Amino acid sequence: MSVPRPDGPAKVGGTFLYAGDLRVPGMLHARTLRSPHPRARVRRIDTAAARRMPGVAAVVTAADVPGTATYGLIVADQPVFASDVVRYQGEPVAAVAAVDARTAALALAAIEVDYERLPPLTDPEHMVSTGTGTGTKPLHPDGNIFREIHLRHGDPDVHGEVGVTDSYVVGMQDQAFLGCEAALVVPAADGGVDMRVATQWLHSDRGQIAACLAIPEDKVRLTLAGVAGAFGGREDVTLQIHGALLAQVTGRPVRIAYDRVESFLGHPHRHPARMWYRHTATRDGLLVSVHARVLMDGGAYASSSPAVLTNAVTHAAGPYLVPNAVVDGWVVRTNNPPCGAMRGFGVPQVAFGHEAQMDRLADALGIDPVELRRRNALQPGDVLPTGQVVPDPLPLREAIETVASRPLPPPVSARTPATSLPGGRPAAADPGRVRRGVGYALAYKNLLFSEGFDDSSTARVCLELGPDGDPRVVVHSACAEVGQGFVTIAGQIVRTELGVGQVVLAAADTTVASAGSTSASRQTWMSGGAVRAASVTVAGQLLARAALLLGLPDDVVAEPRRVLTLTDGEIVGTEAGVRIPVADVLADGPVEAVEVFHHRRTQPLDPAGRGDVHVAFAASAHRAVVDVDVDLGLVRVVSMSLAQDVGTVLNPMSLRGQVEGGTAQGLGLALMEELVVEGGVVRNPTFHDYVLPTAADVPVLDFVALTYPQGDAPYGVKGVGEAPTCSATPAVVAAVRNATGRDLRRVPIRPDDLVELGAGGDLGAGEQAEGT
Repeated sequence: MSVPRPDGPAKVGGTFLYAGDLRVPGMLHARTLRSPHPRARVRRIDTAAARRMPGVAAVVTAADVPGTATYGLIVADQPVFASDVVRYQGEPVAAVAAVDARTAALALAAIEVDYERLPPLTDPEHMVSTGTGTGTKPLHPDGNIFREIHLRHGDPDVHGEVGVTDSYVVGMQDQAFLGCEAALVVPAADGGVDMRVATQWLHSDRGQIAACLAIPEDKVRLTLAGVAGAFGGREDVTLQIHGALLAQVTGRPVRIAYDRVESFLGHPHRHPARMWYRHTATRDGLLVSVHARVLMDGGAYASSSPAVLTNAVTHAAGPYLVPNAVVDGWVVRTNNPPCGAMRGFGVPQVAFGHEAQMDRLADALGIDPVELRRRNALQPGDVLPTGQVVPDPLPLREAIETVASRPLPPPVSARTPATSLPGGRPAAADPGRVRRGVGYALAYKNLLFSEGFDDSSTARVCLELGPDGDPRVVVHSACAEVGQGFVTIAGQIVRTELGVGQVVLAAADTTVASAGSTSASRQTWMSGGAVRAASVTVAGQLLARAALLLGLPDDVVAEPRRVLTLTDGEIVGTEAGVRIPVADVLADGPVEAVEVFHHRRTQPLDPAGRGDVHVAFAASAHRAVVDVDVDLGLVRVVSMSLAQDVGTVLNPMSLRGQVEGGTAQGLGLALMEELVVEGGVVRNPTFHDYVLPTAADVPVLDFVALTYPQGDAPYGVKGVGEAPTCSATPAVVAAVRNATGRDLRRVPIRPDDLVELGAGGDLGAGEQAEGT
């Protein structure tokens, strides 16, 4: 059932406290000085003038970092502050704390940095060819390649009778969450810090902060502050170490918060990608081989690039049965902004490529694109190019058939209102110059952490008497609520297992063990699993206590579930003819349990890119209908239909919010969202120039949930937030391609790719078909 969010009224009413709203008396305001250059040698940093300014409490640089000088989500390769070189525009060089934000800004301006500008290396192809520095000095001691994977499956020399070959480009997308990064840090008497911060992984942050401050982890106490969106952009440490260091140096509370420009410069983005594909098939439309080359730009530092490449390479052939595959993938270091986690985590990029290829192959074969996908869709028991066997359930064929069967919107006519045409009333075209297109895409996305990562989540559940004397349950988990709905799911699980209506979710913090990251579509499965396990343990302990109070035999006390059940605040034994209120059983004190939940173990990829690498998958299929104004190059998405494999639905309202959001972000990547980087410099770091879809751009989603419980997940759940992003982008592009006949091989699509006087796609013509 749809349980309303407990934080919903405060968020709608404007009273919810986000991280940026936090204030305490006497706090200082912190700001970070960032390099204006994408690559330079730092010859001198002079902070004397800033330190002398009235109201400036501290100025810190690399020399002031007491512990490890670098940090990182997977690889600790990123300096807290640059000391000798800067490797991207926006790299932190110093930070200040002052009595107010204006003084802090003036102090930044007073810091003198002598840079020797160096030519930025921004071409990923160049970094692949130079490797760890052959012919070019490495940008970093760790080298210029974060990771490369070479997957081999079947016979690389076998090809089908018909083939299509083409290249594709995906631009840099930003998570563009509405609330910028912020934290409030208070120094503690024990030499540690107490921090309230908007993040996706409290314990990962804690470990990195403690290492850089050279203090034990238990002296870094983090509490989740209100998070105004995340989408992967808060997985990495950004301002946490700077704020904590300034709080320690000054001995005063420090508020550190980014504005929008600094947010764009301060967190990693979605990886841009360049891809080459060759698909071959039999004449009756069965895939024979897929060859692919995937090159991702990781920017200056590693972030989660190695894991993103795993997803890109292992999903590169798409959700199809491919007997022979060759996939080569690289993610490389450049002087562009760092890239890391974003919704879909490497899969949206390759989904754009493999779905464009399926449409081209359908054209070459003269087969309907839906039918081609249906014929080749993976089924449980099939073998993936990694050698992993497809787990059950994965209803890919049902997904594509479902969206294809949905009713189509009415066509454009002379009676179509101007507000419903591309451009709306201000720029509406002649309806006769509007082209309608329909496009389809099928994708699948892995769930949870992969490649042998020992993933776990911990939860504490305490059943006690509340202040009103009634039973209540307090749930304590470090799960970061970033909008995905754990605040509702946790309560639903507890009420299901313990039959107690009053549930309190304690603040997520580091006084309880880790819940892992709110990413990888994992928290309902993992932290939900931990809450369920702890609730089951509490129920067992409660029933055993009740059996003792009721004087039942020892064998019942040992196995009380044989006789007793929890129902609506009471413990009932129908056969024993007993009934006792839960409140009476709690008179002797609360019942508490802490449980750790693990998913099944997976395997790292071997040198041939093979292994049982992923825990499970979710399927999604989109159909997009678009209208294109071929005079102005404007696109209106008329309708979006989605069929998605969602496991068991625990909260229909939360489910709908997730699939709508995922679809909107995929639409944005297709048509408008791009962080433009030229020569390593970000040209549009504001919402004035970084264009996001609004309610006017995203149609009401026609959504069908495919509900097949996941056997090894609690309640049969599946994560739902990422899969729709993977199929939305290629579906929209396919629809625009269908409307215009243009060779669209780059996203986001630009207006000059579409106008009839334009030259078409900016990559030139591709090789459309091969074979005899």
